[in-house]
Amino acid sequence: MSKGVVLHALGASAPLPQAAELFVGFGRLLRLYGYPVASDQVMAFMEGVTLLGPRSIEDIREAALATLAPSPDRRDEFEALFRSHFFDDFVAPVEGDNEEETRVKDDGGQRKDQTRTLRLEEGGALSSSAEHLTIRTFDMDGEDGELLRFRRALASCLPVRRTFRTVRTPSRGSVDLRRSLWAIVRADGDVPRLPLRRRQSVVRKVLLLIDVSGSMKLHTKDYLKAAHAVAQATNRAEIFTFGTRLTRITPSLRIRDRDHALASAANRVDDWDGGTRIGTTLLAFLSVPRFAAFARGAAIVILSDALERGDHTEMETAMHRLGKRSFRLSLCTPLAGDPRFRPETAALRAILPVLDDLVDGSSIAGLTNFILSLGRPIPRAEAIWRRP
Repeated sequence: MSKGVVLHALGASAPLPQAAELFVGFGRLLRLYGYPVASDQVMAFMEGVTLLGPRSIEDIREAALATLAPSPDRRDEFEALFRSHFFDDFVAPVEGDNEEETRVKDDGGQRKDQTRTLRLEEGGALSSSAEHLTIRTFDMDGEDGELLRFRRALASCLPVRRTFRTVRTPSRGSVDLRRSLWAIVRADGDVPRLPLRRRQSVVRKVLLLIDVSGSMKLHTKDYLKAAHAVAQATNRAEIFTFGTRLTRITPSLRIRDRDHALASAANRVDDWDGGTRIGTTLLAFLSVPRFAAFARGAAIVILSDALERGDHTEMETAMHRLGKRSFRLSLCTPLAGDPRFRPETAALRAILPVLDDLVDGSSIAGLTNFILSLGRPIPRAEAIWRRP
């Protein structure tokens, strides 16, 4: 197959041999998700598959990794897209109570639903599953000292994981055999100190899922302030809002100035202070391979009152799937600020065994202190809340 045919096929639909369509389609999918895949790489990918046989799907995967060369920080996302394309391993889109698909917004573009009336409101409704689209504004204020201290301390308090890459170390490592052999040759067998290496540690991903329904209106601004501080402190943070829709607001919160960041986030989100479909929106999150890859090995913090309307089966399913993918799954609810609070609703009882943490999210001080403790082990939520 010529390079021109592959180049044209990557940019638009073009007739291709049936055997090549699947591989060119994978290159097209990677480009759709922002990978810099050149036509030469797609040709090399197909040539690699030809040389390997392929004897199994693992050969195709190895050829893809070798030729399409995903960056290490996007390796999990690449694996998720590969499974989605070659295995159809994805969660089907789910439907809400009003028989409409949950909308997922990830571009901050123009509002597509022009048939609905958008209203500027200051108040929110009680927990409801009905979709109610509004525009939200935030008062301009400077960054307070508490959040500034939180942002500075966060980088050293987040949980870490060991990678397979190694770095040089003066002590407490394993012998670097290759460098040791070179040193022996250069020093004619006299090596006074063997070079050592240890496995490198990196900060785990942090995923914040913020409930922006009407019942959470009093806490939304504080949650977004804390989320902005997290996004500024680490480049491995992802932030989403959910109500009746799912919206990725990470690009907005990457803006250094907090007031501008919150204003940008306000423009991205369409479902401020409306209804809530927790289970439906979380399943919509998991149905997108790129989003689901964010959750793998991450510290996931859900900021919500967990007041699901109607059947909580979808919420329970979504929380179980998030729990299996995550390093730590936490629910911060403002209801826990009341000393009389107990997880006694059907939804909370169902998800409590899955949660690592069920903590007070009623104040910004309590929330930031909890996020700073994510790197320290504590008893699981079920062990704490089921005590007599």
